[in-house]
Amino acid sequence: MRALLSEPCGALDALVATHGRVVGLAVGPARLVVVGDADLVGEVLAAPAERFRWRTAFRTLTIVTGPTAMMVSDGDDYRRRRRLAQPAFARRRLAAWAPLVVREVDRAIDDLSVGEPADLHEAMRAVVRRVVVRVLFGESLAGRADAIGAALAPAIAYAGSPALRQLPHPLPVGARAAARRARRRVDRLLDDEIARRRAASPTPGARADGGPGRDGPDGDGAERGRRGDVLDALLAAAADGGADDAEVRDQVVTLIAAGHDTTSAAISWLLTEVLLRPDVLARLRAEADAARSAGDGSPDDDGPGQLDPERLPYADAVVQESLRLHPAGPIAPRWVVQPLQLGPYAVPPRTALVWSPYLLGRDPDHWDGPMSFRPDRFLGTDGDGGPGASDAYLPFGAGPRKCIGFALAHLEMQLIAARVAQRLDATPSFTAVPPAVGMVTSRPSGGVPVVVTERRPGGRGPA
Repeated sequence: MRALLSEPCGALDALVATHGRVVGLAVGPARLVVVGDADLVGEVLAAPAERFRWRTAFRTLTIVTGPTAMMVSDGDDYRRRRRLAQPAFARRRLAAWAPLVVREVDRAIDDLSVGEPADLHEAMRAVVRRVVVRVLFGESLAGRADAIGAALAPAIAYAGSPALRQLPHPLPVGARAAARRARRRVDRLLDDEIARRRAASPTPGARADGGPGRDGPDGDGAERGRRGDVLDALLAAAADGGADDAEVRDQVVTLIAAGHDTTSAAISWLLTEVLLRPDVLARLRAEADAARSAGDGSPDDDGPGQLDPERLPYADAVVQESLRLHPAGPIAPRWVVQPLQLGPYAVPPRTALVWSPYLLGRDPDHWDGPMSFRPDRFLGTDGDGGPGASDAYLPFGAGPRKCIGFALAHLEMQLIAARVAQRLDATPSFTAVPPAVGMVTSRPSGGVPVVVTERRPGGRGPA
C-alpha cells in the first residue's frame, strides 16, 4: 500500500503481476481495493453515486482546490458546481479556440534556441496554462496566466507528492505551509480580477454558452475577448446567492490547476513516445502539412499555417494511443459509504476504492500487444484492440464524474502533436520511455529533455 501511495504506476504493475487485476489491501483498519478489470470498472461507474464520497477520497487535494471545489464535492453541490462550468467546455465553443492553441505552440517553439537543450515538458506546460486561462477565464486574466502558474507551483507540487508526505499539520514550515502560502497568493490575484469585473459591471452577463456576450470578441478595451466566461458565470451565481467569493475562487483555481497540470503531463508522455519513433513523427508532419487550412495570410487571418483538427485523424489516433498507455491520472479514487457488490467481490463501507485507467489501457485481454505504441489501432472502428477494447479505454473517466475538460485536453494534445511535428526537429536526450512519477498526475521522470536541431517555418511569426 505504501508504494501505491508514492508512485502509483510502478506499484500497479507490481500488484497485477503478483495478484491479478483486482486486489484488496489492508494496513490495520485501513482498507483499499484496486480494480483494473474492465467489467468490474464498468460496475463501479454504473453504481449509484450515493454509494460513494469523493470529498473523503480527495481530501488531501483541498490544500490546492479549497473545500468547495467541484472535484471535492458530492451530491447536489457537485451537480450545481458542474452545471455552472459545463457550458464553457461545449465542443462547438472549443473548436473556435484551435487557432489560439496553434499560436501558443508557435510562440513556445519560437522561444527555443537551435543547438541548445530544452525541456519540452516545461515548454508545453506553459502553452497549456496560457490556453486554459484564456479559454475559460477570458483575455483579462490571460495576462496573468504565467503569474498564476508560478504562484500555484508549490501547491501543485505538494499535491503530487507521496501521500505519506502530506500528513496534516498546523506548523508554518515545510512543503505544506508553502502550499498554503501559494494558494493565498493565487487568491489575491483572483480577488483583484473579481473586484475589477464587479466594478466594470455590477451584474455580470454570464454568457457561458459560447455566444458573444456584451463584451465579446468584437468588444473594445480591457473587456475584449471575455465572451461571458466561466468566471462571469460564477460571479452571476454569487450575485444570485448561489455561491460566495470563496467558492468562486475554489472553482477557478481547480479548473486552472487541473486543466494545465493533467494535460501537460499527458502531452509530455505523447512527445516522449513520438520522439522515439521517427516514423510516427514523419507521419504526423506529413498530415499536418496537408491539413493547413485555407486563408488569405493577413495578420488577422487564422491561416495559412493554422491546423484544422478535423483533418488530423492520425494526430487524433496518436493522442488516443498515448492516453491508452499513459493516462494523466493513473488512478481514480472514491470512498465507499454503502455496501457494494462487484462481481464476486463484496466491498464494505469505509473502504478506499481505486479503479485504474492505467491498468485498463494495458490489459492484454482487451488490447492486442498492449505495451506496443501503435496509433493505427485507433483508426478503425475498434482498431485491432480486440473485442470490447472501447470498454478498456477510459483515460478521462466516464459518467457524471467524467473529466469536465476532456474535450479541451484532447484538442490541445492533438494540435500540439501536429504542430510540434510540423515545426520542430529535436534529438531526444533519452533512449527509452522513462518511468512515471507523480501521485495525482503521472508524468515522465525528468521531463522531456531534447536538443533542438531545427525550427521550421510556421504559418505566422519567425521561424
